[in-house]
Amino acid sequence: METVQTYEPWNKGKLVGQKPPLKPKDIWAIRLHLLNGRQVRDLAMFNLAIDSKLRGCDLVSLRVRDVMHADQILPRAMIVQRKTQRPVQFELTETIRSVGFLYNKILQIFRHHAVLLITLGT
Repeated sequence: METVQTYEPWNKGKLVGQKPPLKPKDIWAIRLHLLNGRQVRDLAMFNLAIDSKLRGCDLVSLRVRDVMHADQILPRAMIVQRKTQRPVQFELTETIRSVGFLYNKILQIFRHHAVLLITLGT
């Protein structure tokens, strides 16, 4: 008695390969969703990803010092791409700067409150 095993490819009936780009309507819907959900960090990262067109691995390796100097968000930033090892300069648009400034202020407030809680707790 022989058993017949059928093999079905993992990607049968699925959309594989490059996905179509997001439409402006979809981008604004995501931005509004993040803004309404008060997810400022995610909104800042999403805006940076859309406007700079950096790869995901380069986005997550960004540091605050790459885009800020003292309390000012730089108009342009430069990083070395991980895939190509070439320097890439990108502009930080007004949208990115405004959300980034807001996120930075929120972090400062949380740091200040954390210091107050630690000092009051001892």
